[in-house]
Amino acid sequence: MSMKRNAESLAVLLLATGVAVVANCLGAVAQSQSSSAGSADELRPVYATSDEIAEGKQLAETTCAACHGSNGISTLERVPNLASQRPAYLYIELKAYQSGARGDSAMNNTVKFLSDDALVKVAAYFASLDPARPNAPGAHKANLDPVQAGRAAAATCSGCHGESGVSKTPGMPNLAGLDPKYLVSAMKAYQSGRRKNELMKSMIAAHSEADMNNIALFYALQQASPSQTPAIGDKAAGHAAAAACSGCHGEDGVSTNPTTPSLAGQDAEYLAAAVRGYKDGSRSDETMNGLAATLDGSAIKNLPAYYASLQPKKPDVSKPLTTEEWTQRCDRCHGLNGNSIDPRRPALAAQRVDYLEKVLHDYRTGARKSPEMAAMSDVLTEQDVANLSAHYASQTGRAVLFVPVPAK
Repeated sequence: MSMKRNAESLAVLLLATGVAVVANCLGAVAQSQSSSAGSADELRPVYATSDEIAEGKQLAETTCAACHGSNGISTLERVPNLASQRPAYLYIELKAYQSGARGDSAMNNTVKFLSDDALVKVAAYFASLDPARPNAPGAHKANLDPVQAGRAAAATCSGCHGESGVSKTPGMPNLAGLDPKYLVSAMKAYQSGRRKNELMKSMIAAHSEADMNNIALFYALQQASPSQTPAIGDKAAGHAAAAACSGCHGEDGVSTNPTTPSLAGQDAEYLAAAVRGYKDGSRSDETMNGLAATLDGSAIKNLPAYYASLQPKKPDVSKPLTTEEWTQRCDRCHGLNGNSIDPRRPALAAQRVDYLEKVLHDYRTGARKSPEMAAMSDVLTEQDVANLSAHYASQTGRAVLFVPVPAK
């Protein structure tokens, strides 16, 4: 039977909870073949004999064990477990290191002089081992919705800024309608003391950067409404004075720059206090300090009255995927809970969490090349990377045996 014929006749014996389940693997193999023309040789480790696996063990103990462990379970930071990894995937990666396609690293020198047969046997040996035990989930929050996390973290803000970020208290700003980038930068300014407010500084001190990102996202997704506070001043005069502000804050008070705040519907008393702060130098911004210096007392009342009368708009921000939603996408290629049934696709279940984080970062930055993975990982946040890595590291690895079956 030819290698191609064997590939088309693969079946998978999945060992789960002590029950052997046979599943046809045609779909997964066909998918791999469609993206890997002429790759029949990649399946050689799938068909390794017991003698070849024994030779692979001897090679692994002399060339791989120092980093990956003789049992294929790594104890070194950011070094992957190889135990029970899919055989064709291991062989493909070893060939990539040997050719220099994976960059320059210690792995290149380790495999440089190994024969192709040696690579096949090493890959088959590690694939034959029992998988690592899953990592303890610890602080893992796989099903955490960042918007709900933001709502919870923002509970301490609602007393002043309103439950949905629309202020009912004069002097307190609306937070709904502000771009997350601006709102996070404002919180960090209070945290560092660049903005002077001891109450805000003490409240934000209890929040991590992830909390601030979630809070900002929560408010950005709320319905933007004008502040429910009075505005004292001449709106018509404020409109005329606002001509100098529209270049940064928008013609209608809605900014198109994520780092510049929208002013539409903002609490008038807060805006007036902010302008006075820029005028006397207690708030620092080179552009705003210069503009505020030219304003008199009437303008400082009229401008806020005008902007408070405008209708705010939600920023162009979409609700991000939860970790559960991300894993559903990842599982399409890597198998249910990261247990790949394609010999060319890596298993993720029970992999080291620090290694998974490193790999995702490498795909995001382009240090590791894959068009599919680059497209998937490009939009991941740091929290997404941490949650995805923790999810797969905490899954139970399943040993998979690929066996040829007679062609129809």
